[in-house]
Amino acid sequence: MKDQKFNYSSLKDLRADLSEIDFKLPLTENTEILSKEIKIENSIIPNRVAIHPMEGADSNPDGTPSDLTRRRYKRFANGGAGLIWMEAIAVDDAGRANKSQLYLKEDNLAEFKDLIEFINKESRVNPYVVAQLTHSGRFGENNIIAFRDKDLDPVSIAENDFHIITDSELDQLQLNYLKAAELAAEAGFDAVDIKSCHRYLLSSLLAAFDRKGKYGGSYKNRTRFLRETIKKVKENVDIDITVRLNIYDAIPGGWATDKNGEPELGESAKLIKDLESLGAKMINVTASTPYLKPHVNRPYDKGGYKPPEHPLRGVQRLLELTKFTRDNLNQTLVLGTGFSWLRQYGANAAAGMIAAGWTDLAGFGRQAFAYPDFVNDIFEKGEMDKSKVCISCSKCAELKAAKKKAGCVIRDQEIYLPIYRELQQEKKADKLEAVSN
Repeated sequence: MKDQKFNYSSLKDLRADLSEIDFKLPLTENTEILSKEIKIENSIIPNRVAIHPMEGADSNPDGTPSDLTRRRYKRFANGGAGLIWMEAIAVDDAGRANKSQLYLKEDNLAEFKDLIEFINKESRVNPYVVAQLTHSGRFGENNIIAFRDKDLDPVSIAENDFHIITDSELDQLQLNYLKAAELAAEAGFDAVDIKSCHRYLLSSLLAAFDRKGKYGGSYKNRTRFLRETIKKVKENVDIDITVRLNIYDAIPGGWATDKNGEPELGESAKLIKDLESLGAKMINVTASTPYLKPHVNRPYDKGGYKPPEHPLRGVQRLLELTKFTRDNLNQTLVLGTGFSWLRQYGANAAAGMIAAGWTDLAGFGRQAFAYPDFVNDIFEKGEMDKSKVCISCSKCAELKAAKKKAGCVIRDQEIYLPIYRELQQEKKADKLEAVSN
């Protein structure tokens, strides 16, 4: 398995490399199970394929969906997925990643209600739609952090330009999440995601071992914000609750991670069970943070960053974390992660994992940017078109990280190639300026 790039012309070729790393992934040629509906609370998800939350960084300045935002969700809706997990939606202005991130508030509720109606109108399957509620924390414009972090500080905040959020501010933030959940229900979303991943603010609290006060130190305190926010929403809002969760951080000494950065999943297993007992209806699996270790949550084989492992190892990690989550739950559904790098064989892995009980649904992120109608092709043709799949170049992630409008530079060139070229010119100019100085 020397080739770091995707180089499989058949399932047989893929199985050979899976065997080489002793990964018993249940691949299947029969993808019919992906078309089966599944019940969640009092709703029906019409099939087992989901669109992961993929930020386009293209909202209007007031947080409302722009024409480009609506274009993206029209493509997702037309594509046939049974679940659309909408990209990050800030719960307050201070928590926005940038002024192009969606932000749901009383003043723009009508625009979000219109977007949900638009999605339902454009889809043939009546998709289940999740609102991902977020506070960007250290990765937002306001550099709000839960604690100093030797690994993440250098890539997220400037010295003396940050604010360590207080316990009283966190108390108020719980109420902001509650208000956002109320608005999401009014807008017509089927569920809210109390997002706790990728070391944004809520995710970072899970790793706040050295923080003083009621939100740091013990397991009870580090999980307090997430647990109490879920309770508030459940008691006050008629909407399903979901969580996109870092199963572990892959950062030395981080959440569910040992001092060497390896998984230590005892607390993670406990939290997964606690979330189920609190009434969470679905857990969306992920890990680490793209700002420090992008290969962990987004295996890829092209781009400027060189992953320290074969991408298939990254796929293995995510799919095994998905199975781990499923094994620790009874009723709560699991949305699996890690399929896009497999290109046209992602559907075969998804179907096999569902049939084997490794997951309940399969989520695709970058794949949906590149190939928004991939679900229709799976159901109508029995397979994905290899000429349309995501090639895992991570150019979409480069755009998002640079706070540019993000989408597929390769498959959606008319919109995103000019933006990417502009970014490359800016980087070149910055490099020349640095040399001249």
